[in-house]
Amino acid sequence: MPQALLYKAALLGPGPVPLPPLPPPLRPARSESARHARRAAAAHQLSLDPSGPEWDCPLGSKDLEEEGPWGGGSGLPPTGCFPGSWRQDVGLDCKGSPEGAEARAWTVYYYSLLQSCLQQAGLPETQDRSQVPRTGCPGAEVTLCVLGSPSTFLPVLLEGGVQSPGNMLLCLSPAWLMKVPAPGRPGEAALLVSKAVSFHPGGLTFLDEFVPPRRATYFLAGLGLGPGRGREAAELARDLTCPTGASAELARLLEDRLLTRQLLAQQGGVAVPVTLAFTYKPLGLLRGGDASPGLRLVELSGKEGQETLVKEEVETFLRSEALGDVLQVAVKFSGWRWRGRQAFRLYPREELGAVVDTVLALLEKLEEEESVLVEAVYPPVWLPCSDGPSLGPGLAVRICAVVCRTQGDRPLLSKVACGVGRGDRPVRHHNSLPRTLEVALAQCGLGEAAQVAAVRQRVKAAAEAALGAVLALEAGLSAEQRGGRRAHTDFLGVDFALTAAGGALTPVALELNGGLCLEACGALEGLWAAPRLGPAADDAAAAPLVETMLRRSARCLMEGKHLLVVGAGGVSKKFVWEAARDYGLQLHLVESDPNHFASQLVQTFIHFDTTEHQRDEENARLLAELVRARGLKLDGCFSYWDDCLVLTALLCQELGLPCCPPAAMRLAKHKSRTQLHLLCHHGPPWPAPSLHAVPCCPLESEADVERAVHQVPLPGVMKLEFGAGAVGTRLVKDAPQCHEHFSRITRDLQGEADHPGIGLGWGNAMLLMEFVEGTEHDVDLVLFGGRLLAAFVSDNGPTRLPGFTETAACMPTGLAPEQEAQMVQAAFRCCLGCGLLDGVFNVELKLTGAGPRLIEINPRMGGFYLRDWILELYGVDLLLAAAMVACGLRPALPTHPRARGHLVGVMCLVSQHLQALSSTASRETLQALHDRGLLRLNLLEEALVPGEYEEPYCSVACAGPSPAEARLRLLGLCQGLGIDGPNYPVAHFLSHFK
Repeated sequence: MPQALLYKAALLGPGPVPLPPLPPPLRPARSESARHARRAAAAHQLSLDPSGPEWDCPLGSKDLEEEGPWGGGSGLPPTGCFPGSWRQDVGLDCKGSPEGAEARAWTVYYYSLLQSCLQQAGLPETQDRSQVPRTGCPGAEVTLCVLGSPSTFLPVLLEGGVQSPGNMLLCLSPAWLMKVPAPGRPGEAALLVSKAVSFHPGGLTFLDEFVPPRRATYFLAGLGLGPGRGREAAELARDLTCPTGASAELARLLEDRLLTRQLLAQQGGVAVPVTLAFTYKPLGLLRGGDASPGLRLVELSGKEGQETLVKEEVETFLRSEALGDVLQVAVKFSGWRWRGRQAFRLYPREELGAVVDTVLALLEKLEEEESVLVEAVYPPVWLPCSDGPSLGPGLAVRICAVVCRTQGDRPLLSKVACGVGRGDRPVRHHNSLPRTLEVALAQCGLGEAAQVAAVRQRVKAAAEAALGAVLALEAGLSAEQRGGRRAHTDFLGVDFALTAAGGALTPVALELNGGLCLEACGALEGLWAAPRLGPAADDAAAAPLVETMLRRSARCLMEGKHLLVVGAGGVSKKFVWEAARDYGLQLHLVESDPNHFASQLVQTFIHFDTTEHQRDEENARLLAELVRARGLKLDGCFSYWDDCLVLTALLCQELGLPCCPPAAMRLAKHKSRTQLHLLCHHGPPWPAPSLHAVPCCPLESEADVERAVHQVPLPGVMKLEFGAGAVGTRLVKDAPQCHEHFSRITRDLQGEADHPGIGLGWGNAMLLMEFVEGTEHDVDLVLFGGRLLAAFVSDNGPTRLPGFTETAACMPTGLAPEQEAQMVQAAFRCCLGCGLLDGVFNVELKLTGAGPRLIEINPRMGGFYLRDWILELYGVDLLLAAAMVACGLRPALPTHPRARGHLVGVMCLVSQHLQALSSTASRETLQALHDRGLLRLNLLEEALVPGEYEEPYCSVACAGPSPAEARLRLLGLCQGLGIDGPNYPVAHFLSHFK
């Protein structure tokens, strides 16, 4: 049968498969009593494989089914499981989708299980408000839908309630969902949610009904390949228009131990048990691969008549040096049919005949693409107990890790939980209390901090490599093989045994799973849930997963949206067009330059002179007519280019599209008006924006300069009223310097042609503002409906006085949490004070001894490297957020995004680095280092043209796990490339980041 058809056949059958009894041994010359003794001994051995929720089931015992219908079981749920006092008269029925008695029983069971989980976590009971349906905005809301066991997915649900309140939905029954054909997408369907339990901050939950149903923007299901609800969940997950975090097809592959072990060993370099595999008509993915260390694959031509081959292979395997000091081997099945069953036999390594007999017996039960494994059983690491000699067998530790797919398809270890038990018994999920790695190792006698850190680092590397190998496998699969165009594995659980190899403690990957490890890590976090028991848990295991769910939801909501972009910008904005293609956005461009490279990269190009800003209102009307004449059906309109912000607001007003009011954009664009307006804004509420404003005076003539020097304390800062990039900005200490600098700017920078792209199209008026001492910072904000959704604070190095050209930067900020909060709130209040309620804004501030002081507001996405750094560190794309706001959609952002590291960078200037940029630090050299991951390059200009008034040519940054390490890497790089020098002391510019 073709592989694609086998994937589909998995969901149609077969039913429960009985575990085969052992036949009489094929080896003669053994007494019956000896044979029984051997079998009895094997039956009492315990597997060291911790992958499932049950103790081991010796072959020949009764069948083991997975717990509950999500895994493929059937029948009625258990009763009397949940002692508690919650309401029973809740509306679990879904209109239009009646359930049978058995299905209804399971829905009630899972509702009670949810209440029990909430009760144990110290959270309130679910409130039933289904009698008053939620209306909402179907198709415009983030809707994260989970279908599965509440106990398994509780960490995801609670974290989702924090990061996206009211948008994380738990469906307790497949009947609460329905698939409808997607117009224009043959073979794909939208998933609609009619009823669900919604999660909110503080663990509040509500039973809600949705009229009309909400369209899912992300779907995650507990999948099973047998009969029951698992099959229904698998069918719901297939070929959806929304992203899915799992599919039956992908689960089938990951449930194949042989495939995953070969994958981990070959692609990820992860240690796996030494294994001999006998397979019958194996998966195509197993064929033709290079041999993996310690993994021997024997492909059988048939299931019978293999006695000689099996005996030879087993004998060679048992005598192999690869087994090292292993004393036991296990014989077990591999394949999706055996999912969740602990069916195996353990044998001493010297019991060749028994191993051969068992392998031959199991071969008779094989179907296509299944295997019989003979694998090493590693003895647990018996570390000496810390409290003295022990009379028992010592302690063994087993590790489970949750690793998530993050921005750029990069794996990230999220959480580690451990089980500790007797060394002579298996340590399994649900049979040991979860604890941290540090506590588990300390209980086993390993408490030295450096050793524990080394073990954690090995676990992290192995877990992330495991997911990386899985993602690489998926990248080579077709949409049909994955179960849909949008089906991807977004998180993985990896079970490890800890063994001693080469004098070091080494994690050996035993099994890949999802729900069990997630549940264990959630239980570990739940230890601190009850009041007065101690500190809150650290970062939630599900936090990166929920961030990925939100990120993929944003893509889902924005795919195919038509946006008008006003102003294409320069080389530093090239990322816009690449990102738009990646997100599936349909861009239409208004641009003054008819030969701009972006004119070939958009759906529609409108050549229109946008530089005459005195005519912005008239131009907005003309542009609106052009848009209508071309029949463009726009979802939004936005700009990231300073010169075009007011025109864009006016155009949105003409077209009836969401945007900030033009008056707010004008106010923010006019730097002195911004400060003077905020100085008058005393509140309430308190603290008022006036606390952050700085005295200033607009300058349009020499007379204005003379008046200003008597009104503004000196030293002061003179700069262009509508300028960008700090061009023309200067520290002035007295009145003569003020007059001199005003005259120079008036003479040199008269119009757009004198220095394109810095705002001279608005005029060359200036302002004088008070110079305030302190460290400089950027705060990039995302606002929607006047509410702060996200904020990212970065630190700037000391500028090269008397000019203010940026020299260095660091992200995330090194400020203390209280100071960081002050900066964010100051930026937020200043935006609100100017009427900027919707959009992505960049606010420049200084942190003085008296608190944050405003430098200026840029009412658009941050420039230079900021969008790139925020995307790299936090996985949040300010461009996509700005596009969502422009379409009237609340951006799908995590509430508290966590940085994945640190970036420290310096600016390169043509005036200081022309020689280096033409030789040792050429564009080609920097790009090659960027491609190798040794630095992060952001090109801001294309030509190496020196001039008196300049902007940075490029930003060069290094990453590191700490600011100190990133700083040292960058300093060494700059010294090697010739960027550091006596006139450009990089060490001094980085001194603020210590």
